[in-house]
Amino acid sequence: MTNPTNPPHRPGRVEGKVAIITGAASGIGRVTAETLAREGARIALVDLDLEGARAVAAGIESLGGEAIALRADVSAESEIRSAIEATVARFGGLDFLHNNAAITSPDHQRRDGSLLDLDVEIWDATMAVDLRGAMLGCKHAVPHMIRRGGGSIVNTTSNSSLAGDLTLNAYAAAKAGLNALSLSVATAFGKQGVRCNAVSPGLIAGPSFAKVVPPEVQEMLLAEALTPRLGTPQDVANLVLFLASDESAHITGQILRCDGGALSHLPHVSKLRASGKTTNRT
Repeated sequence: MTNPTNPPHRPGRVEGKVAIITGAASGIGRVTAETLAREGARIALVDLDLEGARAVAAGIESLGGEAIALRADVSAESEIRSAIEATVARFGGLDFLHNNAAITSPDHQRRDGSLLDLDVEIWDATMAVDLRGAMLGCKHAVPHMIRRGGGSIVNTTSNSSLAGDLTLNAYAAAKAGLNALSLSVATAFGKQGVRCNAVSPGLIAGPSFAKVVPPEVQEMLLAEALTPRLGTPQDVANLVLFLASDESAHITGQILRCDGGALSHLPHVSKLRASGKTTNRT
């Protein structure tokens, strides 16, 4: 008979897998790291913010998980290569890479505005981190995954890469390139057991969302979703967990939206719903 005070261990969905998550000190990266750790993965948290990554790692370890924090500028090949090698040396291999790092500071994004006013420096910095950084991560992770017998890569892209907007031109272009990179990696290394997918969040209401987005704009954005609420970092983390696990073993080369259906409808739908002039009375 099982002792209820000492229940048997139930393996998690990514039990024993070694995972690297970039941009892991905050936001989607942090929540994803914590989610994978709860499901049994050993985590390397890679971020420019080393102290932030260490805090996340400490939280994971306080709950019985295994995690290390590594500082790296993902746009610098030597630094991302060193972070991957340090992870392999610590944990013995590599099974999963989440290329999540991107430049998302409010100041940078304010300067990524109208194309006619866009500084080339902003364009180049965005491409270096958001696109080149993911390419370098794939370049140096794939050989370790092949030696392991296979692995999974997830790239965080954006709905900005799938539809036009009035701003964030560099960000959108970098993420569109990341979509293409994801398909190329999936095509090139699938027969060697390496899967690659992209997760495309819509608007994600993180911790600082209410502070930077006025209530009236929040309502406008919510009106475009088909769900009763906006997305959260945990929603994205849940999808990444699935793609990291063996449950998704036959899924590769996909761009999976996590956006509450925001890009699934015709442009007039939200206006018709607001007017009440629809045939759906439920």
